[in-house]
Amino acid sequence: MKTIVITGAGKGIGYSTALLAAKKGHTVIALSRNIEHLKGVDNILPFAIDLADPKAIASFVEELQKNAQSVDVLINNAGQLINTPFAETTFKDFERVYKVNVFGLAELTRCLLPSISSAGHVVNISSMGGVRGSAKFPGLAAYSSSKGAVITLTELLAEEYKATGPSFNALALGAVQTAMLESAFPGFKAPMSADDFAEYLLHFALTGHQFYNGKVLEVSSSTP
Repeated sequence: MKTIVITGAGKGIGYSTALLAAKKGHTVIALSRNIEHLKGVDNILPFAIDLADPKAIASFVEELQKNAQSVDVLINNAGQLINTPFAETTFKDFERVYKVNVFGLAELTRCLLPSISSAGHVVNISSMGGVRGSAKFPGLAAYSSSKGAVITLTELLAEEYKATGPSFNALALGAVQTAMLESAFPGFKAPMSADDFAEYLLHFALTGHQFYNGKVLEVSSSTP
């Protein structure tokens, strides 16, 4: 059984993946700003954390290291999405999105690296919107550009740690039916549910690094 850290575990993809992993007997360290419905679930250790706050990240990692907890898998799933025409966005809009999607992801990964097994796997959740040449949509300048940054960061870290491990890969998702998607695109129905994707994500997180490192896998049932 593995120890898996999942960010954004309070709802959506993160929540479904945390429950599935725990049900299969893995130890899940679930990070979210809201952890009430994660408390008392077998095999889940919930931590309330705001990834936009580096002090909160440092405090969490210090607690983990104090207990000598080794990590096999880190799933950087937490995300911030706004759907606003570019001309109407502000500096603070971009800052809010990048603080979670890029800065928080990078800080948590950097701080956790000493605790991650050399044979471990870091999976970064990106988006098809961040993939070069994919279809782009108005209103997602902050979100999609941040997810493009996640892809590049993944490739860079895989190169930097290829001799020592862990492995780094990114999954670029198409539309998945979550509360975040609904808030950004009211009424839109995605072809995939969070539970459906959780099955794929958990399997990839546990086995994908045997075949891939520094790769971006597009997970979408539509084209382009």
